[in-house]
Amino acid sequence: MRIALLTDGIYPYVLGGMQKHSFYLAKYLARNKIFVDLYHTGSIEADTKQLREFSEEELAYITPNYIPFPSVSKLPGHYVLESYLYSERVYKLLRGKEAVDFIYAQGFTGWKTIAEKRKGKSLPAIGVNFHGVEMFQQSPNLNVKLQHLLLRAPVKYVLKNADLVFSLGGKLTAIQEKLTLRRIIETPIGIEQHWLEENLLVETNKDRKFVFIGRYERRKGIEELQEVINKISSSYAFSFSFIGPIPNDKQLELTNVNYLGLIKNEIEIKRILHAADVLVCPSYSEGMPTVILEAMASGLAVIATDVGAVSALVSDQTGWLIPVADKESLQLAITEAINMDTQVLLQKKEASKRMIAENFTWDTIIQTTIDSINSIVHQRHPYHISEG
Repeated sequence: MRIALLTDGIYPYVLGGMQKHSFYLAKYLARNKIFVDLYHTGSIEADTKQLREFSEEELAYITPNYIPFPSVSKLPGHYVLESYLYSERVYKLLRGKEAVDFIYAQGFTGWKTIAEKRKGKSLPAIGVNFHGVEMFQQSPNLNVKLQHLLLRAPVKYVLKNADLVFSLGGKLTAIQEKLTLRRIIETPIGIEQHWLEENLLVETNKDRKFVFIGRYERRKGIEELQEVINKISSSYAFSFSFIGPIPNDKQLELTNVNYLGLIKNEIEIKRILHAADVLVCPSYSEGMPTVILEAMASGLAVIATDVGAVSALVSDQTGWLIPVADKESLQLAITEAINMDTQVLLQKKEASKRMIAENFTWDTIIQTTIDSINSIVHQRHPYHISEG
């Protein structure tokens, strides 16, 4: 089988949840001897046939097609226009290539291809994954809400006209069921087996160690989190580490808070996670955050807001699932974690690791994905992309 994978970037050349998902999709499809025509973008460094982080055996099944991402004026709505123009570039390159059996489009990347199929062009089935569909989740402020409103119409168009919609599960399936009548298949994010180190002893620190991983973005809830930390810092013994590019003028000046900056090295991230107790993810909107999977696989309990597909991971068994934008609930969860009996917290941490091991490794997830695609492919003949 041959699949065209359309994405707006691939890890490690472009950082982000969708880009990391694209990386693992390509890797594990290739490991299952499925040919992948990869259409991607990023810095000029990404324009290579020898993509980093793939083995030679995997690259034998992957054909990279690099496409520069267009840049237009920074007027309101520029991202929507750029996304459409990029999808045009993808389609122009795609249409002259070898026939494929299925097209897997991340976000807006299949927009033009879907529009051409709607006009009658002979194309294979197209599946779309919008991950968090954040534009239909809660907004942290008016500015973000206006950005979301600009994105809603094109997202609806793509979802309504694709042949298949992939959902990460949780609340995301219900959101997309309101937007399309197309078949929706739930396929969660996966994690590689090496995150689950069998000999790693799950322990708990006397003075609780918390960690946040992410960029400084309003929807990530960092402002609310830092307000809570600042409020309780003098009353409890705990430490907090931030991994990600947090501007200096947005950082707290507290001795128990450490800003580590952007860390790309997985070994270093693992080391920090293994030394921590609780990951905090207080976002206004999410898909299924890879950072939660990585933290749980590392034996951390999780405090997270009930958004996107987070409820598929976080519960009272593995941590604290709290309402969105609720600083009181966030503070209560953090203080409970600080004061919790060591053995009880240890049970949450062990349950986290066990859940990931049993349900969310890529070896398991890729089989679900392949089976879903096969169920569509076998319903029809693969078509060659043509101008007819």
